[in-house]
Amino acid sequence: MGKIAFVFSGQGAQYSGMGKDLCENSPAAKEVFDRADALRPGTCVQCFGGTQEELNRTINTQPCVFCVDLAAAQCLKAEGVIPDAVAGFSLGEVAALTFAGAFGPDEGIRLVCRRAALMQAAAEKHPSGMAAVLKLPVETVRELCGRYENAYPVNYNCKGQTVAAVSKSAMDAFCRDVQKAGGRAVPLAVSGGFHSPFMDEAAKKLLLELETVGMKAPSLPVYSNVDAKPYGENGKVTLSEQINHPVYWQKSVENMIADGIDTFVETGPGKTLCGLIKKISSQVRILNVENFADARAAAEELRRNPC
Repeated sequence: MGKIAFVFSGQGAQYSGMGKDLCENSPAAKEVFDRADALRPGTCVQCFGGTQEELNRTINTQPCVFCVDLAAAQCLKAEGVIPDAVAGFSLGEVAALTFAGAFGPDEGIRLVCRRAALMQAAAEKHPSGMAAVLKLPVETVRELCGRYENAYPVNYNCKGQTVAAVSKSAMDAFCRDVQKAGGRAVPLAVSGGFHSPFMDEAAKKLLLELETVGMKAPSLPVYSNVDAKPYGENGKVTLSEQINHPVYWQKSVENMIADGIDTFVETGPGKTLCGLIKKISSQVRILNVENFADARAAAEELRRNPC
C-alpha cells in the first residue's frame, strides 16, 4: 500500500490574499493565524492584503508563508488526511517540522520570525539574489557559477532546473552567461542569496538560537533539504545548516518515493512543488491545498481512491 507525504511551500510562492479563505472557513487554519497574530501582530494583514513588495521582504515572507503552509496542513488534517511523512522546501521545512511536532506551534512561529530576521540581516550585509536556471544540466550551472567569485548552485530542484545564488553585482552578467550557454535565467522573488555562503553568519546565529529551544523528535519522518534523508539525532545542526547549504529537493522526492510515498500533497501558497514533483516522477499522484475547497477536494479524492 502506498503512502502520503505533505510537502510545504517555500519562499517565492507568496502572494497577497494567501490563506484568507482558509482562515475564514477552517477553524483549524484560523487557530494557526490567531496564534501568529498574537505573537507577531499584523501577520494576517500582510497575508491577506499586503503588497507584493512588502511580502517579498524576507522578514515578512517567511512568517507569512509559514503560517499559510501550516494552516493548509492543519485544515487538511482536520478533514481526515494524515500524512506518513513530510518535507518542506527551504522555509517550508520549518513548517514541516512544526507540523510533525518537533516544535510547538508558538515555538515554530517564534523560530521562523528569528530565522527570517537573521537571513534578512545577512542579505542586507551581502547584497545578493537568486535565479532559476532552466534547460541546462547541473554540470553546466556549476561551471557557470565557477566563473564568478560569488555565485553558487544552491537548489537542485529537478532535471533541467537548478537555482543559483549570485551577488547583486554579478547577477546581470551571470544571467547573460546562462543565455549564451543555451539556458534561461529567471530571477526569483526573494531578497537574498539563500542556501549559500552569503548566509554563513545567519546559520551560526540560528544554531545558537536553537540551543535555547526545545526541539523534540518528529512524530513522523521529516526529510531534510540538507541530505535528503529524514531528520536524525542532530536536528538543530541540520536545521541551522539548511540556511547556508544547498537544497537537494529532487533527491528528497526520489528518496520519499523509494520509501513508499506515492501521493504528494503540496500545502501552502501556489503549486511550485507540484510542478517540480511532476518533472521528477510521472508515477506519483500530486495534489495541492491552498484554500478550503482544495482541502475538501483532496480529502474526497483520497477517500475515493486511497493509497
